[in-house]
Amino acid sequence: MLRIRLAAGLVAGALLVSYPTDRALHAQSRGPTTAMTAALTAATPDRMRIGQAMRTTTPPTIDGRAGDPVWESAPVIHEFLEYEPNTGAEPRFRTEIRILYDDRYLYIQGRMFDPAPDSIISLLSRRDVRTESEQLKLVIDSYHDRRTAYQFILNPAGVKRDFYVYNDNVEDPTWDAVWDGHASIDSLGWVAEFRIPFSQMRFADLESHTFGMMIVRDIARTRQRLSWPLLRRDRQGYISQGGDIEGIGRLPQPRRVEFLPYTVSKSATRPEGPGRWSHPFEQTIGLDLKYGISSNLTLDATLNPDFGQVEADPAVLNLTAFEQFFEERRPFFLEGAGIFDFRTSCGDVDEDCTGLFYSRRIGRAPQLSGRYFDDANPTSSRILGAAKLSGRLASGLNVGFLNAMSAEETGSLGRTIEPQTSYTVARVQQELSKGQGGVGFMLTSVNRSLDADTRDFLRSDANTGGVDFRHRFFNNNYELHSYAALSRVNGSAAAIAATQRDGVHRYQRRDDGVEYDPTRTSLGGDAQRVSFSKFGGGITRFQTLYERFSPGFESNDLGFQSRADQQTFRNWFALQFQQPTKAYRRMFVNFNYQQRWSTEGLRTDLGFNTNAHMELPNTHWLHAGTSGQPGGSYDDRGARGGPAFRRAASIEGFLGWEGDRRKAWTPTFFMGTWRGDEWRSRGWWVNPGYQFRVSSRFNAGLSGRIAHELNDTQWFDNFGDVATDTAHITFAELDQWTVSITSRVNFTVTPALSIQLYAQPFVSVGDFREWKELGDARSSDYDTRFIPYGGGADPGGFNFKQLRTNTVVRWEYRPGSLLFFVWQQGRDRGLGAPTDFDFRRDMGDLFDLHPNNTFLIKASYWFNP
Repeated sequence: MLRIRLAAGLVAGALLVSYPTDRALHAQSRGPTTAMTAALTAATPDRMRIGQAMRTTTPPTIDGRAGDPVWESAPVIHEFLEYEPNTGAEPRFRTEIRILYDDRYLYIQGRMFDPAPDSIISLLSRRDVRTESEQLKLVIDSYHDRRTAYQFILNPAGVKRDFYVYNDNVEDPTWDAVWDGHASIDSLGWVAEFRIPFSQMRFADLESHTFGMMIVRDIARTRQRLSWPLLRRDRQGYISQGGDIEGIGRLPQPRRVEFLPYTVSKSATRPEGPGRWSHPFEQTIGLDLKYGISSNLTLDATLNPDFGQVEADPAVLNLTAFEQFFEERRPFFLEGAGIFDFRTSCGDVDEDCTGLFYSRRIGRAPQLSGRYFDDANPTSSRILGAAKLSGRLASGLNVGFLNAMSAEETGSLGRTIEPQTSYTVARVQQELSKGQGGVGFMLTSVNRSLDADTRDFLRSDANTGGVDFRHRFFNNNYELHSYAALSRVNGSAAAIAATQRDGVHRYQRRDDGVEYDPTRTSLGGDAQRVSFSKFGGGITRFQTLYERFSPGFESNDLGFQSRADQQTFRNWFALQFQQPTKAYRRMFVNFNYQQRWSTEGLRTDLGFNTNAHMELPNTHWLHAGTSGQPGGSYDDRGARGGPAFRRAASIEGFLGWEGDRRKAWTPTFFMGTWRGDEWRSRGWWVNPGYQFRVSSRFNAGLSGRIAHELNDTQWFDNFGDVATDTAHITFAELDQWTVSITSRVNFTVTPALSIQLYAQPFVSVGDFREWKELGDARSSDYDTRFIPYGGGADPGGFNFKQLRTNTVVRWEYRPGSLLFFVWQQGRDRGLGAPTDFDFRRDMGDLFDLHPNNTFLIKASYWFNP
C-alpha cells in the first residue's frame, strides 16, 4: 500500500492526548484507590453538588475586574477538587464562583486565587483557538438532560471559546454563540466574568429551572485541572457528572431571531488560454438566518453562501484504490452536525468515522469536470441555499432536517459538468432510560436534474435509510450499539453499470460470485453493525464489533463509503493508567486485532497492532507502536476490477516524542518504517515539528514530512477487459519520494483582531520500474503471482507539485459581526517529468509555476431585532 497509515504518528487504538485539550475533560482512567474512593465519597455529599443562582435587579458590570458590589450577595461555589492528575486531591489554589441572572442574561463570575499572579500563563489568540493558558470553563446543561450542554470558556487574556456538546462528551467547536466575557489578572490571581444571553441556549418552558453545570479550572504552569463537582475519569462522559444550579425562576422565552447579512468582493485567477489569465472581479451578497421556532426548535438558513475564508484542504497525492476523505470546514455545515451523525464505518474505538451524511457532497467539485476537461472549469458547485431545522423536544426526542440546493454548473466547453441537485437529510433520535439509551432513524435523499451530458454518467436519484440503537449500563461504563441501513440508487443503464464497476463495488471481477448486469437501472444493498464496548471503570477498556456491507450498498451520493462487499470483525483492548507515579503522569497501552472478509468469505485483511503512549513527569510524551499482517489474506480491490491477489506478510512500526507544551518552544518528532512483499517493498518516514511562542501575541508552528517508499506492488494500469482472462493487470515497482512542509504564523492584536498565515508546499516524485502483471493471482509463490510484462519497457513516472497558502485577517468589530480579508494562492503541476527526486530543483520549481490568486473581502453584520 502506497499510503502510510502512520502519517499522524499514532496508530490504531491510540488516544491522542497532547495536553491540554478539551477532549482531556472526558478522558477515562483507572480512578482512585479503594482508600481514596472512600474519602471521595465522604468529601462529595449531594449538598456539594448543588449550587445556587440568585436573581438580580441590577446587572453587574462585565469588565473582568473584582469589586462590583452586585456580586457580594451571590452565593459562592468553592468546593473544587483536583481531577487531574491526582483525582480527588484538595487543590492548592482556591476557586470561587458566583451566579446571578435576570430575564435576559446569565451572569457568572469566577475568582481564581493564585499566590503568584506574575506566573499565570496568559496568552492571546483569536477566538476559539486553544493556547497553553490558564482557563475557566463553564459547561451548562440548560435542558438538564445530562446529555447536552453549552460550553463557555475564558482565559486571563480575555480570549473566548465556546462549544456545543452532545452525547455526553462529543464537542462541536464550530458552534459560535454571541456572548460577552472579560478577564484580568490582579494581585490575588485572576478574574473571569461572563454575560450569557438566554437566547443563545435552549431550555424548557417551566415555572422554575434547574441547570446542570460542570465548572473546570485549568492551571497551566502546574498542569493541574480542578472541577466542580469532582469529575470522575473512570466514568464515561462528563455532562452526566455535572452538578445542579438551583434557584432560577421562570424565564421569559427570549426572542430568537438572528440575521447575518454579508457581502463578498472577490477577484480570482481564471485561465483564458495557453499562457493567458484574467482576474475578474465578482461581488455577491448573502444572508444567514437563525430563528427560534420555539424554545426547543431552531431553524438555520443560508442564501447564496460563500466560504472563501475557510482554509484550503491539505495537499494529497492519492494512488490508492479508494476515495480520499477530507474533513468538513464550512461553518454552516459544521455547526450542529452532531444531530445528523449516523456512523456506518469507523476506525478503532469509534474514531475517524464516516456515515450516511457527508456534508462535503453538497457543493462538491463538479463530477464530470474531468470528462469535459478544461482549465477554466469551476472547481466547486455553487450552493443556492440551504436550511436546517434542529432541536430537542421535552420528551427527549432529538430532531434534525436539512435541505440544500446546488446550481447546475457548465464548463467552459458548454457541457454540463454538474447538474442542479437537491439534497435532503432527516434524522430523529429518541432518548430512553433517562439518557442511558436511545433509538434513532435517518433518511437521506439526492435528486439530480440530468440532461444529455450527464444522464449516462450520474445517478438520477439516491436514497438511504437506517435505524440505530444504543444503550449504556453499569454506571455508564458499558455500551451496546447497533445499526442497520438500506440503500437504493436509480439511473440509466449506463450510469448503474458504471456504479457496479466503480471502486466501491467492482462487480466486474471474474473470480467472485457477484453478478455484473449492465442492463440494471437500479441497485440496492444493506449494511449492519453491532458493537459491545467498555469505556469506563477500572484501568481496562475494550471494544468488540462486527460490521457488514452487502455488495450493492451505496451511500456515496450524500454519505461517504470506501467500499462495499465487506465483513469486519475487530477487537480493541486497552490499559489506561491515569493516576501519576514516579515514572509517569499517565500512560495508555492499546492492543488491536482485526479480520475482514468479502460477503462470500474471502479473507481480505488479517492484522494486529499494539501501541503505547506515556506522559513523563516533566510532561513530555513518548509514543511507540507496531503493526503487522501475517499474510494469507487477499486484496480484492488493488487490481482495480481484476482478480483478488494474495498479500504477503508485512510489518511496520513507529516512535514519537513531544516536548513540554508549556514552554515558549516545543519540538516534536515522529518516525516510522515498514517492510512487506517478502522484503521487496519497504519505506521510512520522519515527521519533525516545532512550535514556538515569541510573545503572548505571536506564535508559529513549522512541521515537515519526508517519506521514501519502494513499493513493489503498486498498481499501474489495466489493458483489456478485466472481466476476461485475457486482460493484462499490470503493476510496477514504485520508487517514491514525498516531501511536505506546513507552516503557520498567528499574530493576535486583540482577542477580536487576528492575522493568520498558512503555507504548505508539497512535492511527490515517483519512478515506475520492473513492470509486471498478475499471473496466478492466488499463488503462495510471489514470483508466480507477479510475472514480467512489457518486455523491459520503461513505464515512466510522475512529478507532482502543489503549493497552498492562505492569509486571513479576522476582525470581530462588534459581537457576532465579522470582517475578513483573505488572500489565497495556489500553484499546481500535475503528473509529469522528471521522475527522479531532487529537493532543491523540485521545491524551487514550485515558485516558477503560475500562481492562482484569490483576493476576498467578506463583511457580515449580526443583529438580533
